[in-house]
Amino acid sequence: MKKAISGLGMLAALMFTVSACAAVDPVSADPDGTRSAPPTSDVVLTWETTGGPSTEREKAAFQDPYTATTGVRFENVSSPTAVNQIQTMVETGNVLWDITHKGSFVAVQHCGTLFEEVDFASLPLDLFPDGSTSACARPLTKYGTAFAYDHEVYTGKVPSKIEDFFDLEAFPGKRVVYAASARGVFEAALAADGVAADNMYPLDIDRALAKLDTIKSDLIFAPTLPALQQNMLDKQATMTLTLTGGLGSIYDRGGTITPVWDFTAWDFDALLIPKGSKNTEEAAKAIEFSLQPEQVIRYAETGGQAPARNDVDINSIDYSESQRLFNPFLNTDKGELCLLDPTWWAENSSRAAEAYVAWQVG
Repeated sequence: MKKAISGLGMLAALMFTVSACAAVDPVSADPDGTRSAPPTSDVVLTWETTGGPSTEREKAAFQDPYTATTGVRFENVSSPTAVNQIQTMVETGNVLWDITHKGSFVAVQHCGTLFEEVDFASLPLDLFPDGSTSACARPLTKYGTAFAYDHEVYTGKVPSKIEDFFDLEAFPGKRVVYAASARGVFEAALAADGVAADNMYPLDIDRALAKLDTIKSDLIFAPTLPALQQNMLDKQATMTLTLTGGLGSIYDRGGTITPVWDFTAWDFDALLIPKGSKNTEEAAKAIEFSLQPEQVIRYAETGGQAPARNDVDINSIDYSESQRLFNPFLNTDKGELCLLDPTWWAENSSRAAEAYVAWQVG
């Protein structure tokens, strides 16, 4: 009897071992029943991003699926002075990064000097909004600078148009804007002063500042975007013009805000290859992969931005409540949309920034 039990035990152990091995075996079965190992590659691409949650989102949406498909691996770095670092790398001929994630006007401003020109064969220009492509990049996502107000403060008669942000008599209260950048703020001021979106550029900086001057006594200039959000959460300000992603963050943290969809300046970001990368061809393949519908949808679901591709139905994306509430691109009436002209901002960003800061302290 002992012998029989021992034999059954050995058989059970053997079956468990075979089952366990099958569960963890890293090779996969091809259709013909043969076994093949996952792809491998000696290529390691260095990817520069803003760090923190942004890096994790890019890993999940772009890098990990690309590694699983090709074997190419990634090293992630982040820097608050990335453009300056890239310039130093290019000037010294020692480029250490292969992919960087940057805003629209930076992509245009440094195309061909700090960033490689790339022929993205699988990404024709008509896949993307007019004005959003360049010889160095195709846009990844798009987002807005939008007007929102505290709906616990304004009840009954509430703000409904961009002009209301500038109407202190009808809607008294502090407004908060980002002190370090006038992008989207200048456009909103000009729209409130009667400039149509299709006549916005070249921007009349003096006219924009004159309009902002009418509410300067009630403006708070936030030194950082988190500080701007805290102003709204603490009700130190009751209106804001800020990035749509930031509005979602305010709402998710308990902010009592409602968007005003009358005029929204919108922008985009892009993945770029620093000029002189040692892996230009492989980096271009990784970017093309990242801009395919499956990847941009996955990225949008985790961050709330809208994919820039025209052929992606963003209404089908599994957004959270706040991501839907503050998304200016969903198919409902969101008023007038104005692209932040990347060429104008590339040529005039320093002049605009200097004028904006001088006006704040003047």
